[in-house]
Amino acid sequence: MMNTGALYTWRKSKNIAMLLLTGTSLLLVIGVLVLILTYTVSKGINYINWDLLTEMPKPVGESGGGMANAIVGSAILVALGSLYGIPVGLLAGVYLAQTERGWFARSVRFLTEVLNGIPSIVIGVVAFIVLVIPMQRFSALAGGFALGIIMIPLITRTTEEMIRLVPSSFREAGLALGLPRWKTTVSIILPAAFKGIFTGIFLSIARAIGETAPLLFTALGNRFWSTTLDQPIASMTVFIYDYARAPFDDWNQQAWAASFVLIVIVFALNLIFRLVTRKTYTA
Repeated sequence: MMNTGALYTWRKSKNIAMLLLTGTSLLLVIGVLVLILTYTVSKGINYINWDLLTEMPKPVGESGGGMANAIVGSAILVALGSLYGIPVGLLAGVYLAQTERGWFARSVRFLTEVLNGIPSIVIGVVAFIVLVIPMQRFSALAGGFALGIIMIPLITRTTEEMIRLVPSSFREAGLALGLPRWKTTVSIILPAAFKGIFTGIFLSIARAIGETAPLLFTALGNRFWSTTLDQPIASMTVFIYDYARAPFDDWNQQAWAASFVLIVIVFALNLIFRLVTRKTYTA
């Protein structure tokens, strides 16, 4: 049996070892992020200019040009995905939060977690079969559908968890006043959980805007200006994919600049949701 001094030394050693392990893991996480940001910024910031953001791509062989159509296209695709993904994810999360037990709720919860782990390229193939083949063309609608599927699991799980964090006394107070269950949820529970749900929605948008693989099977890409929903449409991620593997230095530089712009957008989205929910985190 260990004496008091030996036991103290053993616990102290374990504490130091765990601190070293967690600190090393933290440095690895931060280091990878800093490496990505530093390298992308160093390669792309020198090629950021007004023309890149406002002009259309130049024909092959001509230098210069921009990605105005890709920026607008990404906004349209994310908006379409939000129109589909946010209501479905929100309602599914409310259902799961209100129905904690039962085989159907457990099945939906399990399938939502499975959906969250499915590679995005597989979702793109599904959208290709569901929409592209019947429509016989690539389109913004198909791209938005694929991004909406990607957004659903994150919104669903966030909505469920945020609603569960609302004190039960809120629900009991509404029911005690004679409000029906649905009205209690809509008028009391959802407003109380709004900031957390808003966080999940912003995170899902930030993930969707960075997806490339599903768009290759659905929206395809377009070098021309197009906002027609049933036609192929440009996007920033496909622009980066095409320009990064092109055998032209000018296109490679524009791909780095587009990557920098995309990171700034994702950073801005995260900053916005932090500002919106800062009272939640400081409470």
